[in-house]
Amino acid sequence: MNIIYHSHSFVEIEIKDGSILIDPFITWNPTIKTNLNSILNKKILSIILTHGHNDHIWDTFKICKKTNCILISTFEISNYFWNEKWLTNLHAMHIGWEFNFGNYIVKFVYATHGWWVADMKSWYTTNPAWIIIRTEEKNIYHAWDTWLTQEMLLLSKYDSIDLAFLPIWWNFTMWIKDAIIATKDFIKPKKVIPIHYNTWNIIKANPKEFIKGVWNIWQIIEIWDSITL
Repeated sequence: MNIIYHSHSFVEIEIKDGSILIDPFITWNPTIKTNLNSILNKKILSIILTHGHNDHIWDTFKICKKTNCILISTFEISNYFWNEKWLTNLHAMHIGWEFNFGNYIVKFVYATHGWWVADMKSWYTTNPAWIIIRTEEKNIYHAWDTWLTQEMLLLSKYDSIDLAFLPIWWNFTMWIKDAIIATKDFIKPKKVIPIHYNTWNIIKANPKEFIKGVWNIWQIIEIWDSITL
C-alpha cells in the first residue's frame, strides 16, 4: 500500500486495484503537488468526502465523470451530487456506520466542523465526519478539519490506527497544541502526518513544532509526501 499526501486535505491511498482519493482539492490549490490530468489518468476506485466545503470537494465532479469511480459521502452530500450534478455512482453513509467495498472498509466517525455544501442554486446541510479506512494490511484515520474532541478517545478503544492525518493549522480547525494532545493522549497512532497548513497565509503553521511536541513518545513521527505501509 502506498499513501500520497498531495497537500491540504487531499490524500491518495494506492491499493492493489487502484487509488482511493480523500477530499480531492486540486484546481485552485496553491500548494498542490500534482495536477488534475495526472489524477484523471489513474485508475480511481473511489472518492471519499469528509464534508462539503469547496476546498474538499472542488474536483470531485470532474474526477467522477471521467473515471466513473464511486463517490462515498454522507447522505446529504450524495443528494447534492445526485440532484445538482447528476452523478449516479454514489454510496451514501452516515456517522457511526461502515461499509465493505471489497478490498477496503470505510467507516464514518463523529467530527466537529461546519456542515454545508452549496453552489449558486442550492445548499445542503450535512454532518461532517472523520474517516477510518481499513484494508487487509493497515488502518488509516483522516481527521480533515475537525476540532479536538474526546470522541477521538474511542479510536484507540476499538481500532489500532497505523497512520493518522491530523490538521495543525489554526483559525478553522485544531492547531498544533491540539494535534499533540490528539496524538499522544487520544488516538496514539503508530505514525502521523500533519496536514491542513500553509495552503494560505491565514493557516500558516510550522510542522516542526508539531514534531517537537510528540518526538519523545513511542510513535514514529514523520513528515512525508508519500510512504509505503
